[in-house]
Amino acid sequence: MADKVFLVIGAGAGIGGHAAARFAQGGYHAVLARRSDEEGLARLVAQIEDAGGKASGTLLDAAVDGTIEELVERTESEIGAIDTVLYNLGAQIGNRTLDNTPHRTFELGWRLGCFGLFRLAHAVTPRMVERGRGSILVTSATAAVRGNAGQHSHAAAMGGRRMLCQTLNAEFGPQGVHVAHIVVDGSVDAPDTLGKLLGDRFEAYKASKGEDGVIDPTAVAETFWHLSQQPRNCWTHELDLRPFSDVAWWNDNPDPKIAT
Repeated sequence: MADKVFLVIGAGAGIGGHAAARFAQGGYHAVLARRSDEEGLARLVAQIEDAGGKASGTLLDAAVDGTIEELVERTESEIGAIDTVLYNLGAQIGNRTLDNTPHRTFELGWRLGCFGLFRLAHAVTPRMVERGRGSILVTSATAAVRGNAGQHSHAAAMGGRRMLCQTLNAEFGPQGVHVAHIVVDGSVDAPDTLGKLLGDRFEAYKASKGEDGVIDPTAVAETFWHLSQQPRNCWTHELDLRPFSDVAWWNDNPDPKIAT
């Protein structure tokens, strides 16, 4: 019998890699896809296999047309049915004023943040609908609900991602496909993203935030696992994750559009 598959697009050493490990622990074959760092990808796969799970990895440039579609087809034909997919790609192209945001740069953020998810949905939903089940989990960011100066591309991409999740949920929820949009509203302890951004300041930054000040990707992975296992009479469509230390700030800046 073919394996039940968890596919993660955006499998870094933070949320994506930890989610893959959690689903492998739960009996899934984890398929990890990321744009670069083949050595880091192989290390994540080996860690899952060493823990007794099944995993495979592939390099993928999701901004290129056809790559996501080919990966879905290859996974379904060679490994097994994709039961749960996590779209975990970031779309941050840096803090840029409007006049320093070329058209191509803005479009790249949209391709990664929104269009890639659209293409993924096109590829996986027909298969999930035919099987009568499936989960599409989407990692999102604060920019999905609040646009700041210098974040034109990122906010537009994340806002589009959120609205796309709502339309996908409206169409495919009644057909058995669970779509969940998860706002990760804070810094994540992720060496491939925040770690590279901060460099040798990474550890000092985490220490300055305190024990509960940085989001633990292991905890996020556990949340994703729970979402994928929810019964249909109690599906979560949207939720917001943030460190305990940010709750006071959130209470002073509520956004009623987010259901926690």
